[in-house]
Amino acid sequence: MLQGTGPKGPVLLQGITVHRVTPQIKEPCRVPKTFHRTDRVSAQIRRELGTLVHNAVREHGLPSVSVSDVEITRDMAHAKIFVTALMPERSVEAMKGLKELAWGLRMELARAMKLRHVPELHFHYDDSVDRGERIDNILRDLPDTLAAEKSRQPEEDAGDGDADESGKKSD
Repeated sequence: MLQGTGPKGPVLLQGITVHRVTPQIKEPCRVPKTFHRTDRVSAQIRRELGTLVHNAVREHGLPSVSVSDVEITRDMAHAKIFVTALMPERSVEAMKGLKELAWGLRMELARAMKLRHVPELHFHYDDSVDRGERIDNILRDLPDTLAAEKSRQPEEDAGDGDADESGKKSD
């Protein structure tokens, strides 16, 4: 039992009514990408290099460092690897060792990741933690400095008396 009306009307097929729905074409959404491929690749490199650098530091007796950030160029040919040292006084030694191991770390990174081209690694020391500690110490010492200034100020006010600008006392 087939029955139908028009191209958009209901159709009855063996007691079942089927309504046809015309698809509406929507314009593509123009939302800008907020998470680019370079961001995803840099996050993956940061994770992988974190373990690779940790192992390399132990094997070669370098001062302990950790990978804090990775920035990749748009063509993914170069990557800036920012590292922080747990002992800032030995950061120069750590950076020298990492720069010597950069080629080997790049080869290990190539085995760990599925990329056609692994970027060239450029290690940079991230001194933001050191600067943060220095600011924290200054702020910690600030209340002591303010308390010392407040204790000096009443002494200065008491010594002034009723003197005017010329230094003579007024009656």
